[in-house]
Amino acid sequence: MSIHFHPHADTASMAAVIATELLAACQRARHEERSPLLALAGGNTPLPAYRALAANLGDMALTVIPSDERCVPHDDPACNFDALRRFFADARGVRCLPLTTADGIAPDSLKLARDTLATLPMFDATVLGMGADGHFASLFPGSAGLAGGLDPRTEDDAIALMPAHLPAEAPYERITLTLPRLLRSRHVMLVISGEAKRDVLESAMTREADPIRCPVAALLRAAPALSVHWSP
Repeated sequence: MSIHFHPHADTASMAAVIATELLAACQRARHEERSPLLALAGGNTPLPAYRALAANLGDMALTVIPSDERCVPHDDPACNFDALRRFFADARGVRCLPLTTADGIAPDSLKLARDTLATLPMFDATVLGMGADGHFASLFPGSAGLAGGLDPRTEDDAIALMPAHLPAEAPYERITLTLPRLLRSRHVMLVISGEAKRDVLESAMTREADPIRCPVAALLRAAPALSVHWSP
């Protein structure tokens, strides 16, 4: 485990740095004659970085896919895919791939996600957020299926998961990339804000941390290298 901790003065400066790192990852891919591929978290914290990235892409061809998705129709405000489409709408070379079917039906969406991911190579960058309960992507503590999603030996790229404690603001079944698929990436970033989440992260770094109760502990242990961006 190699963790690089990057504190920032505020979320605006953090977003600018993340956007710069994402753009650099895309430029490296183009230099190596690959089409850039990003896995991007939803949530409020990383979204300003995507806006800044989109503004600087020009006509660069790029594919983005959510790290996880709620099983809702694509026109639902809770849909991560729709949020990404809107953020990159003015970047003409960007292709957004969904993890769910247009109607959000879970079994069909899981098949779509697995079929799609099977066609994709290693990510050039993965951006993850973290909840106050230690979840990342949609790998929520205590959920049925969580152990499989965190298992470094799993052959599944994605799983369907119902959070054990449904978030009041988003009480939906989820499709989420598994930990090994998220880490099949040239650059992995964890983006968090607030003192409470920093405390959760520091607790997850201890040997005593239980990944079933605090899933981010599994990420910290399994990632060969992880860039943590934090602002107060």
